[in-house]
Amino acid sequence: MKAKALPVAIAMTTALSSSLLVVSSFDNQAQAQETFRWKMVTSWPKNFPGVGQGPERLSQLVEEMSDGRLTIEVFGAGQLVPGFEVFDAVADGTAELGHSASYYWKGKAPAAQFFAAVPFGMNAQEMNAWLSYGGGMELWNELYDDFGVDVLVAGASGVQMGGWYNKEINSVADLDGLKMRMPGLGGEVMSRMGVAIVNMPGGEIFTSLQSGAIDATEWIGPYNDLAFGLHQAADYYYYPGWHEPTVMFEAIINEEAWAELPTDLQAILRTAISDVNQSVLDEYTARNNDALETLVNEHNVELRRIPDDVLAQAREHSAEVVGELAASSELATRIYDSYRAFQDKVEDYHAISEQAYYNARNPEGDTSQ
Repeated sequence: MKAKALPVAIAMTTALSSSLLVVSSFDNQAQAQETFRWKMVTSWPKNFPGVGQGPERLSQLVEEMSDGRLTIEVFGAGQLVPGFEVFDAVADGTAELGHSASYYWKGKAPAAQFFAAVPFGMNAQEMNAWLSYGGGMELWNELYDDFGVDVLVAGASGVQMGGWYNKEINSVADLDGLKMRMPGLGGEVMSRMGVAIVNMPGGEIFTSLQSGAIDATEWIGPYNDLAFGLHQAADYYYYPGWHEPTVMFEAIINEEAWAELPTDLQAILRTAISDVNQSVLDEYTARNNDALETLVNEHNVELRRIPDDVLAQAREHSAEVVGELAASSELATRIYDSYRAFQDKVEDYHAISEQAYYNARNPEGDTSQ
């Protein structure tokens, strides 16, 4: 009896396995045919050059790569939610995806500022390396764990300009009492130098500067500043952008929405965001100097270098501000320790590579004044 039962058991097992394979095949086919319609909110004006075009490119890439299985409708600042409410909108599921800069969330996660811009810190090339190969991305996601969102880096501005002023800045004393729009750690540094910092989204900058509600502003760089027409509201354009050696833009993803995506669509979204991360930086690199030439040669903007004493005091206060933030929590300490160790290491190599090359290419030094 037992000898005869064996073939029967094998046959039953084979039949059951075949049935499971068929069911699994049907499940995979059904999943492959399922479509997802996402909303993406941003902190930028709709279709704004550079940073605003990044989300549009992301939407197009994802739709093409997924053959329409995942589509993303992009909303500019104020169209679905205000620009400063992007994080909350993604966290509560109003939108599945957001595009912004993490220093806007310093009120809810102060250490998020480390992932946007650190005064006198790492540039875009260095930040991308830290995030991808130095543990930065893991720390960024750990910081957002309690909010129900994941994050991927989704663009960079490169080194920014120092800002627009309606009067000359010849010394630290000239900053005293100025009202200026500057977010993040740079804004805190400027406040310690006598500046009254005002926070506002990009879309409000021009009218505030033109009306005198603010005396100075930083935005991004020549490409975007020309698009906003800031040269019509202030005459003096200062460099370098010590406060933002780059801004790293972020793609914020609702965790529940992410978990519902099939693995192939998750891979497509990650790949598209990676593409946008590089393309946004490339666009700024390609467009900024042309825009600067237009500002100086056609609109008679006065390009000025920030005085050395202002830079020296900014550097001193930056160390204080960053140190205080690093000590604000155990996680902030770990983030800063990782950031600082990576910056120290990459600076050592860049001293004999990038910086040495720039010095060799331009032995006369700074000739832009």
